Amino acid sequence: MTYPPNGDSQRERAPDREAAVTTVPTQRRGAGAVAAERLRAAAMTEPGRLQIIGAVLALLVVAFGAVTALEISGRASAADDVVTRSQPLSADAASIYRSLADADTMAASGFLAGAQEPKAVHEQYEKDIREAARLLVKAAASTDASSSSWDEITTLNKLLPEYTGLVERARANNRQGLPLGGAYLRYANQKMTNELLPAAERLYAAETGRLGTDSTDARQWPFFSLGAGIVALSALVWMQRRNYRRTNRVLNRGLLAATAAATVVLLWLAVGHTVARAELREAMTHGQESLDVLNNARINSLKARANENLTLVARGAVLTADGQKDKYETDYSTGMKSLGSQLKSAEKLADDSRGSDPVAKAISSVNEWQGRHRKARTTDDQGDYNSALQQIIGAKGSTGECFELVDRALQQALAHEQGEFTAAAKDGRGALGGMPIGAAVLAVLGAVAAIAGVNRRLSEYR
Repeated sequence: MTYPPNGDSQRERAPDREAAVTTVPTQRRGAGAVAAERLRAAAMTEPGRLQIIGAVLALLVVAFGAVTALEISGRASAADDVVTRSQPLSADAASIYRSLADADTMAASGFLAGAQEPKAVHEQYEKDIREAARLLVKAAASTDASSSSWDEITTLNKLLPEYTGLVERARANNRQGLPLGGAYLRYANQKMTNELLPAAERLYAAETGRLGTDSTDARQWPFFSLGAGIVALSALVWMQRRNYRRTNRVLNRGLLAATAAATVVLLWLAVGHTVARAELREAMTHGQESLDVLNNARINSLKARANENLTLVARGAVLTADGQKDKYETDYSTGMKSLGSQLKSAEKLADDSRGSDPVAKAISSVNEWQGRHRKARTTDDQGDYNSALQQIIGAKGSTGECFELVDRALQQALAHEQGEFTAAAKDGRGALGGMPIGAAVLAVLGAVAAIAGVNRRLSEYR
């Protein structure tokens, strides 16, 4: 016969079950819960609170230095790209455009001179073609194959041999006195005007856009760094005030050194980046903007000169879309109008006499050019082609003489503005130089000083 357990036995086993129930959660507590409990226990005492505060202060100062180093490294890298990569590529793209336009001008000038093309004109044409090819190779080496610039470089490399082939055919026929040479030259000009120059213009726009992006990235305010610096500095000031209220001691050397380090980094960050922003903005507004206007002015002068020459080559054979006017004469007038407007803008943008004087010379030469052109057109309309030809390509008193004066003046102005841009951009880059490493070093020293200051206070409890 089986007897149920008596009450005493049940009462004896009950504590065992209760012990098991109460001890299992304690055994299953994680390391995080234990750490939190110890942290709460430490926070109940002043030494424990000081240890926590010291750790937090050191962490804030180190975080401030790390964020500053990261952000300013990005700004400094973008500023370096402005100086060493994007602006030189933009300048090279403009030079490609100018070289192609000048080659087209020289081809027309040489054709007008007849079978005996002037040696200087032919050499300049060859020089322009070589320079354009060299710059295309250089641009390709610095351009991502997936970018739009790469597509334009590929297009230019494909079209350039086609253009030079047409010019050589025009030159060969011209030497033989065959009228077919004029047709080849007009076809070459169309390829240059409708395909090569638009591709070069798109390349210039893409590289100039990349320059603007790099400059904008370099000038962005480091808000995270400034915020981290303000938080770290506020925490250090609060700790010193707390220390003063509890001990009636004005200074704690460690905390004072940490505060000084954080202050230096914050001021360096604010002042250095402000200077960098100002210099880079100066480079873009007074340097690159002037360069852009001057490049377009020089290109328009080259195109106008080519159209002026082609007016005599075509002799009215190519008309505008409405069939009413000579196309090359119309394009010349449009180009000269744009040139005059751009020169006025360049004169306003110039911030010193070294920039404005060449532009003023170019404006004066353009006015003289237009006057001589009108006389040449009148002479040609009267049927005196040879006299008109001398008024266009002659050595003295011709429109070609005015064109050369305009081109030299614009070249001088471009060189000056390029120097202004480079100097300002380098100053902006220099304002950020050394800041990432300096901020990191000062942050580490500040964190060590903060811990030393707190430990000095802790030693009073031992």
